[in-house]
Amino acid sequence: MKVGSIGIVPVLDGSGREIAREVLSRTGEQRDPWLAHEDLLDSQGNLELQVGGYLIRAGDRTILVDTGVGTIDNGKYRGGQFLESLKLQGVEPTDVTDVVLTHLHFDHVGWATKKGMTVFENATYRVHQADWEHFVESPDAEPGAVRKLAPLSDRLELFGGDTTLAPGIDVRHAPGHTPGSTVLIVSMGRERAALVGDLAHAPMEFTESNWQFAFDFDPEQATATRAEFVAEFADTGTAVLAAHFPGLRAGRLVTRAGRIEWTYDMEETV
Repeated sequence: MKVGSIGIVPVLDGSGREIAREVLSRTGEQRDPWLAHEDLLDSQGNLELQVGGYLIRAGDRTILVDTGVGTIDNGKYRGGQFLESLKLQGVEPTDVTDVVLTHLHFDHVGWATKKGMTVFENATYRVHQADWEHFVESPDAEPGAVRKLAPLSDRLELFGGDTTLAPGIDVRHAPGHTPGSTVLIVSMGRERAALVGDLAHAPMEFTESNWQFAFDFDPEQATATRAEFVAEFADTGTAVLAAHFPGLRAGRLVTRAGRIEWTYDMEETV
């Protein structure tokens, strides 16, 4: 899609699956909340999660937002397509000027490094300071995360609050899923898109209150952050791009009959 002169393209890496009723639940619900959403599940009750990232072209900047799951193939998550997907867009790893990581879970940093080397060697890597401290510098940091992420140190730029990455591209702190989770707002004139990372893993997290994801660092904060996002961006025509929705397709939040709904009914230019 295009937001003014800024182009946004999904970059597919692979997919994952989680047992839906184990990872997504709705607090205060007496009946099984998934009964209303079984169309999102496979025959075994799994929720399929797309993995990959987004490519933003803005002026002389070639920006990646998240880098997929990498070469993992463990029966639950499988990647490996990311660099080929970039090549289909005419982009080589050396062309990338910026890598923005919405947060540092394994399925968003897979191609940030490989075998201890940065994959996008000319890029500046950017992430919120709270996530870097939690995943890399904390005494409780997982060794696997440290091995994957520590090689970025020489090309790393941390930010501690909201910041502007480039003209028309702003990064906002959106904590809850992880301490330093962020969303990117791309805007030009009246056109706007929001790249929301793991603010939601399935559409009904936007349209129904009190859904919680099992791997949220702070579930209550994640719920509040998501509610604030919906209140700000519903009915604005903003294209919303989540990290794991089918095909990494854009959707939007609209009010119909007094209820917030998610729709994929969008034109390519927003």
